[in-house]
Amino acid sequence: MTGERILVVDDEVGLRDLVGTYLRNEGFAVVEAADGDEALDRFGRQTPDLVVLDLRLPTADGFDVLREIRRSSTTPVIVLSARADEADKLIGLELGADDYLTKPFSPRELVARVRAVLRRSRTGGTSGTADEISRFDGLVIDRGRREVSADGRLVELTTLEFDLLEALASAPGRVFTRRQLIERVWGWDFYGDERIVDVHVRNLRKTLGDPAEAPRFIGTVRGVGYKLVAVPT
Repeated sequence: MTGERILVVDDEVGLRDLVGTYLRNEGFAVVEAADGDEALDRFGRQTPDLVVLDLRLPTADGFDVLREIRRSSTTPVIVLSARADEADKLIGLELGADDYLTKPFSPRELVARVRAVLRRSRTGGTSGTADEISRFDGLVIDRGRREVSADGRLVELTTLEFDLLEALASAPGRVFTRRQLIERVWGWDFYGDERIVDVHVRNLRKTLGDPAEAPRFIGTVRGVGYKLVAVPT
């Protein structure tokens, strides 16, 4: 029994029941919400460990809910939606979703993705030792505290963004392909599109204040992948 709490947000009762049944059978505690306002209320009151979020919702739509969650929290969010357009996927990921699964879907695949995202979010510590702190020109990564400072200011990263930066910082100057980054950050059992890496690198750069056209921290190797270009100090 995991005991971790999952908030399932969907206006379809049958789908909430289906998803909730599979998650409960795997040992998760499940909280449900039928619309955007209820989702935000349950999120604030129940402090879930992960949110499964539909986009087409009454009151506030899923994008608004996701945007509001990301204002104050890095809780993992998996979008589960009938919107299969590439544009909708990119918007969801750019707003901070950790994964995006389209309907119709396999409940077993959803459970596998929930486990994979939670596995990433469990990593972390409370204090940083010298070995856990990596220092670069303008960039400090504290693995123990899971904190990042850019040009002396503390920046707030999502769990996934921190793990992505940490993976690049594990070998400064080395070029990582998208597939290598997915295996390190998302896990070998990741089912989705490799371009999810591009979206999260773009978000990470924006948070760090690191423009792609003149990068100080994360460089692009066209046709290959990404590397940390910051100079160790």
